[in-house]
Amino acid sequence: MAHRLLLRRVWTLSVKDFRCPPSCTATMASSYSTSLHSVPRRVSFLATSRTRPLHHTPRREVSFNVQDNEDFTERVVNSELPILVDFHAQWCGPCKILGPRLEKAVAKQKGRVAMAKVDIDDHTDLAIKYGVSAVPTVIAMRGGDVIDQFVGIKDDDQLDSFVSKVVGP
Repeated sequence: MAHRLLLRRVWTLSVKDFRCPPSCTATMASSYSTSLHSVPRRVSFLATSRTRPLHHTPRREVSFNVQDNEDFTERVVNSELPILVDFHAQWCGPCKILGPRLEKAVAKQKGRVAMAKVDIDDHTDLAIKYGVSAVPTVIAMRGGDVIDQFVGIKDDDQLDSFVSKVVGP
C-alpha cells in the first residue's frame, strides 16, 4: 500500500511538471498501439486522483530548543507558564534517556508547563549562568526565578512528581 502511495505521489508530481506542446500529444497518441490503450487510462486515473488536504490544527509544542540568549530570555524567563529547562549534551548517554521521559511527563500536564532544551556545548554561557556543573541538569523556572532543580536521571514516578510540584495545585 505504501509503495502504491509513493508511486502515485511521484507520478502525480512528474505529470504536473511535464509540459508537452499540442503537436507532441498528437504524435504520442498516434504512436500507441491498441494493446497499450489501457495503460494511459490507469495512469490518468492515478494522475487525476484528488488528494485530500491535511488539516493542520495549531498546537502548543511540549518542548522547544533554545536558539540563543535572546530566545532563552523571551521564551523561558518571560514565560507565563512554568518552564522546565533541560540542560543536556549530545554526547551524554543519560541525557538521551532522560529527555524523552521528561517530555512525556511534561505532556501529561496538557499545556500547564513547557520544556526548554539547552545544549550546553552550544550555550555554555547559559550553563555557567545557572550553575550547571553536570548533565543532565533540569531546572524549574516560574516568572524568571529558579524554583527547583535536580541533577542526574530520575525514574518516571519521580519525574511526574517533580513536574506536578512545579505546576502547583
